[in-house]
Amino acid sequence: MSGPEVITFGCRVNAYESEVIRARAIEAGLGSAVIFNTCAVTAEAVRQSRQSIRSHRRANPDAKIIVTGCAAQIDPKVYADMPEVDLVLGNQEKLEPAQYRDFGVAAAERVRVNDILSVKETAAQFVDSFEGRTRAFLQVQNGCDHRCTFCIIPYGRGNSRSVPMGSIVEEARRLVDAGYAEIVLTGVDITAYGKDLPGAASLGSLVRKLLKMIPELKRLRISSLDSIEADSELLRAIAEEERLMPHFHLSVQAGDDLILKRMKRRHGRSDTIAFCEAVRRMRADVAFGADLIAGFPTETEEMFANTVALVDEAGLTFLHVFPFSARSGTPAARMPQVSRPVVKKRAARLRAEGSKQLKNRLRNLVGSRQSVLIEEEGRGRTACYAPVRFERTVERGQTVEPGQIVQVRIIDAAADHLEAIAIS
Repeated sequence: MSGPEVITFGCRVNAYESEVIRARAIEAGLGSAVIFNTCAVTAEAVRQSRQSIRSHRRANPDAKIIVTGCAAQIDPKVYADMPEVDLVLGNQEKLEPAQYRDFGVAAAERVRVNDILSVKETAAQFVDSFEGRTRAFLQVQNGCDHRCTFCIIPYGRGNSRSVPMGSIVEEARRLVDAGYAEIVLTGVDITAYGKDLPGAASLGSLVRKLLKMIPELKRLRISSLDSIEADSELLRAIAEEERLMPHFHLSVQAGDDLILKRMKRRHGRSDTIAFCEAVRRMRADVAFGADLIAGFPTETEEMFANTVALVDEAGLTFLHVFPFSARSGTPAARMPQVSRPVVKKRAARLRAEGSKQLKNRLRNLVGSRQSVLIEEEGRGRTACYAPVRFERTVERGQTVEPGQIVQVRIIDAAADHLEAIAIS
């Protein structure tokens, strides 16, 4: 059985859970169906998911359509009211085979969404493969205990809860045995890892244990960090563990202290700069990405200028820029809003600044030797996540397959990628 088609919106946690959904649906015997794993970060993400559902129904009038994910958890009625949708599942329900097993039974409830805030534990899901991907994701944490004024996600994911460390090691070993050279640790608030577990578990201790227990693991990557919560063991791992990849995506959101306070963030502008400087002293090859929001309510031109300047001052090169999107039910939605044209212009300016910083970083890598994980024919990513295009994918008479790591020499830099030649 080929199993259902799973369409993923949003973050790497969703990408991981989409593989869980596929496995659980197949386990339940569900064949041809289309499952939408939605995102609720922005109103635009919700709009796109609804548009995609309608499009798939027109193209496949007889298909069974299931909707799940954060948007379905937060507002199931939005999807239940769509005539195209057959079943709505919550974020906990989507991981249970039984929810797919009785799908289509007339007596079954069409909406199965329970209170996610009542969920106290997160178990390992033991995913063995990731369709179309050369690196594996491993979810180590879910939910968030913080209540940033712009964010609706805790109501879609629940409170923070960690997967036990032993289960994570077991799942990581299975992924390495399945042939994955790189594993990416994912979570909603990954730096909160371990706070709900007995003992002194932390993200840093988890990283150390994984690398110690699985020496065959070539690359370990962390998906996202809240730098103010980075523990001392994690910082030591960054400095000492070469297999921990030197690319860290930071939850920054803004570069102005008053805006950060109104966002109810736990860090200030100087904290981001200090963290980046400290890590650079440990790993000279490190690269930083960041989530940034343009046009947060009450943001003036001066405040926005502080965020633009932060990109250069902290050396942020891989930006995820979000035009502010008011989410109903959040405090930020009740604050004085910036006009949409201004929000869009500021987002464009931030993206342009990010493109400039990326171009400068790529240019500085010309002439260096890099290890590249092949993602597809002639393309891959360096350890610091820089995109690479290269010639020659035959090693000693054998074709190099996606998922393998090769050595390349960087010969040129374009605006958004490196050009390279494979050298071994």
